Amino acid sequence: MTEVDSSHSMDKSITLPPNEIFRNLENAKRFAIDIGGSLTKLAYYSTVQHKVAKVRSFDHTAKETEGDPLYEISMQEEVSARLHFIKFENAYIETCLDFIKDHLVNTDTKVIKATGGGAHKFKDLIEKKLKLRVDKEDEMTCLIKGCNFVLRNITHEAFVYAKHADSEFRFQNTHPDIFPYLLINIGSGVSIFKVESEDTFERVGGSSIGGGTFWGLGALLTKTKRFDELLQLASKGQHTNVDMLVKDIYGGSYGSLGLTGDLIASSFGKSATPDKEFSKEDMAKSLLHMISNDIGQLACLYARLHNLTRVYFGGFFIRGHPVTMHTITYSINFFTKASPPQCAVRGKNPNQYSWGENYAGSSGLMSTSPDLNPMQRARSGTFDMLEMDRLERQLVNLPLLQDPSSYIPDTVDLSEDALAREYWLYCFEEALDGVVKRAVASQPDLPEAAERAEKFRHKYQHKLQTLRHQPFAYGSLTVRSLLDTREHCLNEFNFPDPYSKIKQGENDMALKYFQKAVKSLEELSWEQRQFALVRGLLAGNVFDWGAKAVSDVLESDPEFGFEHAKLQLEDRPWLVDAYDQWLERLKGPPHKCALFFVDNSGIDIILGVFPFVRELLCRGTEVVLASNSSPALNDVTNSELQILTERIAAMDLVIQSAVKEDRLTLVQSGSSSPCLDLSRLDKVLAGVVRERHVDLVIIEGMGRAIHTNYYAILSCESLKMAVIKNSWLADRLGGKLFSVVFKYEVPPGHKTTTLDHVPVTPS
Repeated sequence: MTEVDSSHSMDKSITLPPNEIFRNLENAKRFAIDIGGSLTKLAYYSTVQHKVAKVRSFDHTAKETEGDPLYEISMQEEVSARLHFIKFENAYIETCLDFIKDHLVNTDTKVIKATGGGAHKFKDLIEKKLKLRVDKEDEMTCLIKGCNFVLRNITHEAFVYAKHADSEFRFQNTHPDIFPYLLINIGSGVSIFKVESEDTFERVGGSSIGGGTFWGLGALLTKTKRFDELLQLASKGQHTNVDMLVKDIYGGSYGSLGLTGDLIASSFGKSATPDKEFSKEDMAKSLLHMISNDIGQLACLYARLHNLTRVYFGGFFIRGHPVTMHTITYSINFFTKASPPQCAVRGKNPNQYSWGENYAGSSGLMSTSPDLNPMQRARSGTFDMLEMDRLERQLVNLPLLQDPSSYIPDTVDLSEDALAREYWLYCFEEALDGVVKRAVASQPDLPEAAERAEKFRHKYQHKLQTLRHQPFAYGSLTVRSLLDTREHCLNEFNFPDPYSKIKQGENDMALKYFQKAVKSLEELSWEQRQFALVRGLLAGNVFDWGAKAVSDVLESDPEFGFEHAKLQLEDRPWLVDAYDQWLERLKGPPHKCALFFVDNSGIDIILGVFPFVRELLCRGTEVVLASNSSPALNDVTNSELQILTERIAAMDLVIQSAVKEDRLTLVQSGSSSPCLDLSRLDKVLAGVVRERHVDLVIIEGMGRAIHTNYYAILSCESLKMAVIKNSWLADRLGGKLFSVVFKYEVPPGHKTTTLDHVPVTPS
């Protein structure tokens, strides 16, 4: 690689906001730094102290009094691990090292791992500033290990870019099978790697013409020293004013060779024209095309040579710059005469834990337009941040996904649907006051809660504004990503469970009616009972504090209850109605084991789900209840569900015997979201699914069955049930508020005793 010396332009005047860039530095434990010819990438591992909501069952052996709560809620401190990645230009390295030195207080480390060409160049400076010994690591090994790590752990880390398509970015989900692939790493120069496994890879080629060439020659041609400014010039330029085209030589296309007239025959071919001036923009665009075309052709040749169809491009020349991504994509398509899978990657024992991106601390991809949101582009052009939290459990695919490689959790990609995007962004902004109010109310004994809630409001509002301008900032924009970003921001300001008190009260109240609900069901005929169970489950699902239409009712009418909710449901035929097929299936043999992804606390889980589960148990079907590992809205968590099940078992012999005989099992899903990603589930849950031979999956609720997994194809029978509690969405699906979706699906070729049918989908 060629090196670009930027030491002469060292900028010590920059002021660094610690809370936005070098976050949690005081708890940093380990450091690593990658110094290339142009850019520095700093990574550090830190511990993060945050509050978590814990529930603990009271001792109910003594005689209870009216009003005794079911369990107590406490806020406890917990420490977790976080990875921080920060990228900046080498010009700022001395200032950044000074900042780190001044704020580094709790580290016991004596070593900083370093790689890249600049690790030797800046070794003395690093050791002098940080008082740490520089320990060099092999650059290419670090590159491949890092690429594998992010491809496995960050959803939508890799994407295909197509400038003029309906959706510019086509993001890839995380997948365990990532090998083999070709990695084109474009830094100051270009390195090309064939990667066959976690530890097997080789550098098969490269070029000295890369990002440093574009930056260096661009600076000479335009007198522009900043990389982002150079790209901005290129985005406005017209390369045909500088480049000589085929038609400039032959007067048109060269048909016998398959060369179109507007193809570049000679980069900068017109620049030798006497007495003619060329604009900075046109020269920058011509230079970008020249280098990108060269890299694209190299990539195609090496991919063919090694028989690889999966090609990833990484490095700062690519990351976040639509102009470079488009020119390389165009080059790839031209040289292959097709569209093989080519993806741009952010480029940053690894499988022992699963990790997840913390949206509250990551800056995201830059805007697709240099003129759009220029303040954000200027900031990201200087400093770029990625944060990843280590998860308590390893996450894997649901074994029952028919084709994990093609599974997409989200039903609608808002980045492709401008009307839906605008509505949902508006919807989340409108709901913000209510979330802030709920957060403050959840911590009445903490006077500083109001101040923290306002900080949450500001951060989440800023994220929404960023997403309005940059829909692709964190991958595909979906309702799930908007909900998850909100949860991350709430946790950032120590609001781990704003609905804890509401859930506690609703659980207490619903338990009082459980035995009455079961008794009324047992008085019905078999066929009447099956419909009543489904109707009760749907009515229970109405009680969702995440839906504004419902939360407004619950706030204004505390007496709104289970029977009221039943009256709100639309009459059959429902919006999506496969109930008759489900009823026919129930007349056949019982399922061996049902996996039920549950939704809300209170009436939903106690009066809706448990009677339904009870009926399955009576049929001889084992049941696995999968609930969230951590709080989200008023969704029931695994720790809450353990207590509820214990109480219900104490009053119902069917549930009691099922628990004792291990026919009713409670397992964490591994999720902390109101939605559900079946490709990232607790490894323990996946093991239970295999051991129990699950042959029925039930997914309940708008978040899990409508916003996600509506089109998920499983290798066993499935039920997807939800009540549409959003007027706009109901109207879009051709229904109305409180319309019902009841999908019963049987995979092709699956033998049941039911009539054959085609799964119903919304129009």
